[in-house]
Amino acid sequence: MDSKEFSRIRRYLGKTQNQLAQLCGVSPKAVRSFEQGWRQVPTHIERQIMLLLSLKKLSSGAVITPCWEVKNCPNEWRENCVVSELKVRHFCWYYINGTFCQGRVQESWENKIKLCRECEVYQSMVSHI
Repeated sequence: MDSKEFSRIRRYLGKTQNQLAQLCGVSPKAVRSFEQGWRQVPTHIERQIMLLLSLKKLSSGAVITPCWEVKNCPNEWRENCVVSELKVRHFCWYYINGTFCQGRVQESWENKIKLCRECEVYQSMVSHI
């Protein structure tokens, strides 16, 4: 996540830098440094921001099509995928161990989020910011 995307999401969430810092468990100085590009947004903060964004979308009453339907996942993938098992619809991007992406578990957040950013499920979540 780059500094511009981080800033756009913070504004979309309607949070000040201080408020977002509190939600993410970091200092306001850290949030400012993420937005200025002085520091890279750590993985755990990126995931927290995306979770907040996703929850805001859900609270707006948006209808979310399950990722396994959008991606037409074969039954064998769905039977082994924790996202399908728990019926968490579009949280496939939230690197839950056991999440299948393109038929296999991705080995790192960096690999996973790279694929997610190209995926229509993920894009539908962030398209409005």
